[in-house]
Amino acid sequence: MSHAAVQHAPAPLPPSNGGQSLSRRGLPRWAPAGFAIIGILIGAGIGAAAGLDSKVQWGLIAAVAFLVVSYVTTSMVENQRQAKDRLATSIVWVCFILAVIPLFSLLWTTISRGVKVLDGYFLSHSMAGIPSSQPGGGVYHALIGTLEQVGIATVIATPIGLLTAVYLVEYGKGALARAVTFFVDVMTGIPSIVAGLFILSLMLMTNPDPSGLMGSLALTILMIPVVVRSTEEMLKLVPNELREASLALGVPKWRTILKVVLPTAIGGITTGVMLAIARIAGETAPIMLLVFGSDLINSNPFEGAQSSLPFYIYQEYKAGEVASIDRAWAAALVLIAFVMILNLVARGIARWKAPKTGR
Repeated sequence: MSHAAVQHAPAPLPPSNGGQSLSRRGLPRWAPAGFAIIGILIGAGIGAAAGLDSKVQWGLIAAVAFLVVSYVTTSMVENQRQAKDRLATSIVWVCFILAVIPLFSLLWTTISRGVKVLDGYFLSHSMAGIPSSQPGGGVYHALIGTLEQVGIATVIATPIGLLTAVYLVEYGKGALARAVTFFVDVMTGIPSIVAGLFILSLMLMTNPDPSGLMGSLALTILMIPVVVRSTEEMLKLVPNELREASLALGVPKWRTILKVVLPTAIGGITTGVMLAIARIAGETAPIMLLVFGSDLINSNPFEGAQSSLPFYIYQEYKAGEVASIDRAWAAALVLIAFVMILNLVARGIARWKAPKTGR
């Protein structure tokens, strides 16, 4: 045939959505914000009309109203598929807000009440000779105790946890590896008071004096399983291709672990160690049992009673005086800042030590 064949474009198929056509209409981008405002107004109106005193109840009503308004409006304007998608997205946002609100409330309360007495004098003086009912004094002795006790626990727990995780991931097989994993899981759920009682029983057998070292040993027991678990998960994320490439070049396995596996996972390992430090930095029970607390500055963790930030907070708040409660809130703010600084340092080290990939 000398003439070209004429091809006709097929007719467009009708839209299909389970028997439901997709609507061309769409809600504007500011619609979720509008739904949130409407939900807040509904929650406030129902809460006020019902005489509810708790703002938490108002917030829950507003969250439910937001979800209902979002789903119904989207169904009417768009279609059921978009309504279900928007409902799922709205539920995620509501859960996120419900999780963030207590955090910001905690931070706001701690900062607003802690800044009353938090200054250079508070950070550089102890409570020696200061009655609980009188203003003055500081947190220096407790800060020194926390730094030394947490530091000793970190020095002991980090290599033990790291080597245990390396064994479980790189060498562990058979009954021994299963037993180690089981006991690590058990230790993860041990209450801090049990760790303190265990070290206390050893103290009673050897009859030493209370010291920061005894508290550090109890904190070590609490820190080891966290380090093991976090390091183990980070080592499992290292691609096996890196190990195989190193071994194929004739590099021994121990050197492969030291030069390839650990540097690749160092960012996650550092983050896990910092999370473990944050876990033990707020423990009070082992310090009460083993260190006894003190109002004096004791920079020797191997002899004599010491204080710590959590124990100082408990001690001052228990006194019940206005001045002591203000000091407790200030010490809580110092403890939060301490943990926050540790997390920032961990992020910096993780970014610095992260393996560089060429473009």
